[in-house]
Amino acid sequence: MNLPATAKKFIVHWGEMGARWGINRSVAQIHALLYLSPQPLPADEIAETLAIARSNVSVGLKELQGWGLVRATQTLGDRRDHFETSADVWDLFRVIIRERKRRELDPTLTVLRECVAEAKASESKQLPHLDERLEAMLEFMELADAWGERATRLAPKNLRRLAKLGDSIFKLAE
Repeated sequence: MNLPATAKKFIVHWGEMGARWGINRSVAQIHALLYLSPQPLPADEIAETLAIARSNVSVGLKELQGWGLVRATQTLGDRRDHFETSADVWDLFRVIIRERKRRELDPTLTVLRECVAEAKASESKQLPHLDERLEAMLEFMELADAWGERATRLAPKNLRRLAKLGDSIFKLAE
């Protein structure tokens, strides 16, 4: 696939951002390429376009499928799997929020709840501020969890509308 300079720039940057978010650079670049592609792509074309090893593409596609960001499709007359992602950024946002919640927030909430219970039950008060800080962190994380849950249940168009209302909501809170 011959990509225009703008597409290449976006793909390279998306890979850099992915690395900052804790995602492997080539995995993020695969996702960016699929996002920009007008049709599903086979793995060998992804590898050739991005100039990365076919094995890297296979691993990256499996990771993206595990996140629910990429799905395999078939093309008539071609035995190979072709891969695509949603073109709706709000749908992608919902998937990412749901997965980050499951992988990161849920385990953190479990540990925080255990820590708060243990701190309350402990007779030792070596750190007098421990209970207060753990409870504050738990409250914050539970609020973030509730917001994330609500966001993932909204239709993409309603999530977009909510985001656009953000500035008005912030002005009300000031």
